[in-house]
Amino acid sequence: MPATYETHRAQLKAILLAWGMPEDNAEVTADVLSWADLHGIDSHGISMLPRYNQLREQGRVDLRAQPAVVRETPVSALVDGGRGLGHVPARFGIQLAISKAKQSGMAIVVVRGSAHFGAAGYYTSLAADEGLVGMACTTASVAQVAPTFGKQAKLGTDPWSFAAPTSGGRPFLLDMATTTVAAGRIRNKANEGLECPPGWVLDREGNPSTDPLVTREKGGFMTSLGGSPQNSSYKGYGLAVMVNILGSCLSGAALITEASAHAKTAQAHDIGHCFIVIDPAVFRAHEEFEDDVARLCGDLRATQPADPDQPVMVAGDPQWTTADQRRRDGIPVGPGLLDQVRRIAAASGAPWLLG
Repeated sequence: MPATYETHRAQLKAILLAWGMPEDNAEVTADVLSWADLHGIDSHGISMLPRYNQLREQGRVDLRAQPAVVRETPVSALVDGGRGLGHVPARFGIQLAISKAKQSGMAIVVVRGSAHFGAAGYYTSLAADEGLVGMACTTASVAQVAPTFGKQAKLGTDPWSFAAPTSGGRPFLLDMATTTVAAGRIRNKANEGLECPPGWVLDREGNPSTDPLVTREKGGFMTSLGGSPQNSSYKGYGLAVMVNILGSCLSGAALITEASAHAKTAQAHDIGHCFIVIDPAVFRAHEEFEDDVARLCGDLRATQPADPDQPVMVAGDPQWTTADQRRRDGIPVGPGLLDQVRRIAAASGAPWLLG
C-alpha cells in the first residue's frame, strides 16, 4: 500500500536522525529525497538510502557536516561542503545564489567537498519559485560512462537542470542526466530483478546489454545521451564534460578522470556542484518574461500530437502530473527496495512507518 507523502517523508527523516544526522541536516535531506519521490524521480529518492547507508558505514561521509563559504563576491561564492552528503551544501548553495541574484541580477555559486545531492531539479525549482531562472549541475564520484569511441569509464551521469518561472504557476523544469538514463533507474531494475531496456547499458567490450548488473559488477558502462556514435552520443559526452568543467574545474573538486581522484573519493567524497541564477528583471519586467515563457510552453503543448492518446508536453509536465497523483494516492515503493529500507531502519533503530 503506497504511503502518503507525509509518511514517506517522515520515514526518510526518521532513518537519517537514527544515523546521527542533526535535526536541521535531516530536515533538508528528507525534503530533497521526498521531493524526488513525490515527483516520480524514483532514482533519486528513498532508493538512495542503501547507497547512503553504505557510505555512512564506510566512514566516507560526515553526516554532521555544515557548508562553509570559502571565497565570496557580490555575484559569486565558493562553498566547501565539509565531505557531507550533498543535499545540505547544495541547498545552501542555491539559496545563496538566489539571494545574490536578487541583489545583483545574476549569480553563480560552486560547491566542492560534497557528495550526491539528489535530484538537480529540486534546486532549480527553488529559483523558479522566486521568479528567477535557475541552472544546476553536479559531477559524480563513480566513473561509469566511457567517452564516445572508448571502452574505459571516465565520466559519471553528470546531470544538468534548468528551470524558468511562468505566469501559469508551474515552471518549465528540465532535469536530465547526460547519460541515456539516470544510474538510479538501472539500480531500480536490479532491485526488482528486471532487465534494462535496450540502449541503457553496454558490456565491458562496448556491446549492447540488458543486464542491470553489468555496470556495477561486470565491468560494463552506461551509455551517453544518444546511445551510440551513430546516434550522436558525442552530444551527451560533450555535455558531461561541460558539467565537469563547471562543477569540478571551477570549484576545485576532484576530477573524476584522474586516478588520484578515485583514491581520494574512496576515503571521502569530493564532488562539485554549480548553481547559476538569473533575475529576468535585469532585462525586462518579470511579468513580461513569465508571460512569454508561458506562451512558449502553451504553444508547444498545443502541437498536434502524432498519437491522440499522447499529448505533447514540455519539461516538468510529467513531474507535476505525477506529484498530483502521488499526493492523492500515495508514493509507491517496489517490494525489493522496501525490504532493503526496512532492514536499514531496523539496524539503525529507526521507527518503521511505511506499513
